Amino acid sequence: METRQANRKLARKLLLVSVGMFVFGVFAMPPLYDKFCEITGIGQAGIRVDDTAGVPGDHLSPDQQRTVKLLFDATANSALPWEFKPLQRSMDVTLGEASESVYAVYSLVEKDTAGQAVYNVTPPGAALYFVKTECFCFSRQQLAAGEYREMPVRFYIETDLPENITEITLSYTFFLNEEPGSTDTLAQQPGSGIN
Repeated sequence: METRQANRKLARKLLLVSVGMFVFGVFAMPPLYDKFCEITGIGQAGIRVDDTAGVPGDHLSPDQQRTVKLLFDATANSALPWEFKPLQRSMDVTLGEASESVYAVYSLVEKDTAGQAVYNVTPPGAALYFVKTECFCFSRQQLAAGEYREMPVRFYIETDLPENITEITLSYTFFLNEEPGSTDTLAQQPGSGIN
């Protein structure tokens, strides 16, 4: 009888802990994680996405505008059989002006695959001033066998970027993002790749 009561008490405690973990994970964790990312620059939660038509800084005269060097980097995770690279390694960007960069991706396998890109901006302090208006990283990308695709990133850098930041690196990493339950092995296909 004592064992049965002890088991019920333990079951109630475990149930309460499970409910507490669920509530914490669903309601408390996302805002805490966003704040953590904003402070540290990890995950780039501070990068804003803007879909408005106007771009700040359009009203500035040429002598008020400054440029920064923007470097582009691309990596495909080893689990994702894609070649992935920027078509342009660097560019000078005028603060406040809409700009565009293009990345290329090529599937190296004989079946459809999907990936999701994550990005990072360094130095971390620049992330708050880097505003994307369009990006392939906003959604899951699916490539057919051997497919090649060019994907644009449209952005601007706000005019109040701190003066000490003169160079910014925009990095992307593509990770495998298959549908749940997909366990097919990936067969390597020889191809021309990205030149």
